[in-house]
Amino acid sequence: MSSLKKIEAIIRPFKLEDVKETLAEEGVHGLTISEVRGYGRQKGHTETYRGSEYQIEFVPKIKVEIVVKSSILDKVVDAILKAAKTGQVGDGKIFISDIAEVIRIRTEEAGEHAL
Repeated sequence: MSSLKKIEAIIRPFKLEDVKETLAEEGVHGLTISEVRGYGRQKGHTETYRGSEYQIEFVPKIKVEIVVKSSILDKVVDAILKAAKTGQVGDGKIFISDIAEVIRIRTEEAGEHAL
């Protein structure tokens, strides 16, 4: 089993600051974010612009990517859940996968030392 885990969290855009602050409190020093669009059970929504209705199929979300030691995985996932949850449909998802290797380009350090 890998000692490094990648967490990909799809969250609501307005929850990004809460998640970032909570992760910093848990000792997470680096993360990557992407603006993404998609849908799940929400199936999009309808908006009105200049009197016309438009079906918005893909809802804007933020994807947060973090690689952590497996020893703190549960703590980090709990922090994301606490910070990102509103209790409404569309709060997002968290995906966890094994990382085979990580290498810091500048120093060529590998493994946990590269985090």
